[in-house]
Amino acid sequence: MNSISRAVPEVALQAIRKLITEQGFGAGDALPSQRDLALQLGVSRASLREALSSLSALGVVSIQPGKGVFVQSPVELSRGEAPGWPFAAQASPLDIFQLRYALEGFAAGLAAVTLSTFDLDALEDNVAAMREHLRAGDFEAAAKLDFEFHRRILLASGNQAMLSILTASAEIFLESQKLPFIRAERALETWQEHRKILRALTRRASAAAQKAMQKHVRNAALRTGITFIAPAAG
Repeated sequence: MNSISRAVPEVALQAIRKLITEQGFGAGDALPSQRDLALQLGVSRASLREALSSLSALGVVSIQPGKGVFVQSPVELSRGEAPGWPFAAQASPLDIFQLRYALEGFAAGLAAVTLSTFDLDALEDNVAAMREHLRAGDFEAAAKLDFEFHRRILLASGNQAMLSILTASAEIFLESQKLPFIRAERALETWQEHRKILRALTRRASAAAQKAMQKHVRNAALRTGITFIAPAAG
């Protein structure tokens, strides 16, 4: 599948958001049926479903099986912005999440075969501590543990160039890891995704670790209000 076809769900996502705004759909209003939406937007049902799934994750729509798709709370942020982002002169949050997707997914795949028992124990402790901080509502501490989780995996990958990028831009990376905690009701999802990454690392499953990390970074972006479609591999 080429990068153009992979971009179709994102085009559909933006078109749906535009439709909601321009046609004045409010919270609780039902959108046209998925069949009608696909025809109206000129996309396949599969691309439409992927776009609606992303909008559901953002809290823009609610998909109710057997009933339809309903508007929840339209998000006004553009796909590359985030509230209170202090590093606009250097890079947008979208830029950082795409960089993290590329670097950290690859690093997780490498780390799966290079992590020591000490590293795995430290990651276990990190994941357990994050859960406790999230339950206590201490999102600042949780974000720091998030940063440390990712830093340790990059360090264990053995790739000094990637670690140098993280070290040189540590403040920007840490700020990006605070963004998903804007929505407190979904903060626990970060811990759940870290746990999946850790399980893949523990199994020494390189491909699974890479996939879990990439999915985590994309989901973190979604929780921030940012969407991007990753290019196909190969």
